Amino acid sequence: MDAWRRALLAAVCGVAVASIYAAQPVLAPMGRDLGVSAELTGWIVAAGQVGYLAGLVLLVPLGDVVDRRRLIAAHLALTAVGMTLTASASTAWTAFAGLATAGVFAVVVQTTVAYAASVSPPAERGRNIGVVTSGVVVGILGARVVTGVIAEVWSWRSIYAVLAVLSLALAVLVLVALPSEERPNRPAEHRRALVSLGGLFGQRVFLTRGLIAFFLFASFGTLWSGLSLPLADSPWRLSESRIGLFGIAGLAGALGAARAGRWADAGRAAPVTGLALTLLILSWAAIAQLPWSLGLLIAGIVALDFAVQAVHVSNQHLLTAAHPDRPSSVIGGYMVFYSLGSALGAAATTATFTAYGWAGSSLLGAGFAACALAVWTTGKRRPRPASHPARPEHRGRGRQSRDAYHATEADSAVARIKGVCV
Repeated sequence: MDAWRRALLAAVCGVAVASIYAAQPVLAPMGRDLGVSAELTGWIVAAGQVGYLAGLVLLVPLGDVVDRRRLIAAHLALTAVGMTLTASASTAWTAFAGLATAGVFAVVVQTTVAYAASVSPPAERGRNIGVVTSGVVVGILGARVVTGVIAEVWSWRSIYAVLAVLSLALAVLVLVALPSEERPNRPAEHRRALVSLGGLFGQRVFLTRGLIAFFLFASFGTLWSGLSLPLADSPWRLSESRIGLFGIAGLAGALGAARAGRWADAGRAAPVTGLALTLLILSWAAIAQLPWSLGLLIAGIVALDFAVQAVHVSNQHLLTAAHPDRPSSVIGGYMVFYSLGSALGAAATTATFTAYGWAGSSLLGAGFAACALAVWTTGKRRPRPASHPARPEHRGRGRQSRDAYHATEADSAVARIKGVCV
């Protein structure tokens, strides 16, 4: 995994996730062209999210039973089909079908992260996951900036045409440039992989890290789904193109968090999670100053995206290390929490802003972050069972073994925190 291959995999993630979020800045013109009423334009984005959830359950486990390199290329090609269908749509239902198709195969992101984890030596796994995962945030936030420019020069359809071309080009590059994992294909075991995916939801460590991700991305969604509302209102009254530029601040924070992968390799995933979640809460204090200071808002956005990416990389590092035999399934299951949390944040922030203004939305985002920190704290402070005393070999393996040990010993923070945070 040299720098070129890491960059290629990050580009795959960025283009795939952009296919889901590209519609957000151009919902109004898309709705007008397709005959979708204003109150239903949200379904343009929802179509891709519904497809994405289906892909997480049905397709991601395939990565544990077939060659991931070929699977990544196939999913990119099928994403291009969905983008082409959307770009050429003359009716709303055709566009919905194209967006849903692209959403289903956008789970190539999880297969790509699993591939990076499986071909990386243990000492570099966190670094590689961090760089590749940064492509996801670049795709989410960069889409806000780039799509506005492309749509203004040409039209919203050109956005999906460009994404289709990029997807096909990346599919070819993946087959040419990436090494094969040299694993035999076992498609008959797909059903077993699906069953094993369901079994993950009964494991305490997986549920704890998943619940952290749920609240983490609820906080993330609260910011990015609600930010345009106060910026377009007084006193700033910014245009859509200027609002899109705030995605650059998010990119700065996300790219800086690629360092979190190296911290995870050094055995610091657990403390990094706690510190990043604390930073996430503090970032909302700066974000709440939006009505008075854009400078503090930008600082808060950088801090928030840095914190989110650091926790996200640490979570994936710990889970793939705990399940090296099935990284695709564990990442796919983990991302279910991501999707649900993002949807919750997006739905709740607009209603909260309407009722209580930006102060209410900021409290909501900070509250989600506090719930994530509470889950992490509860799992960390749980006393070690008497039947599993600390063994001498745990003392001499360094920080990384301690992280793995704490992850393995984490109890169900879920049960104790549900009553507080849900």
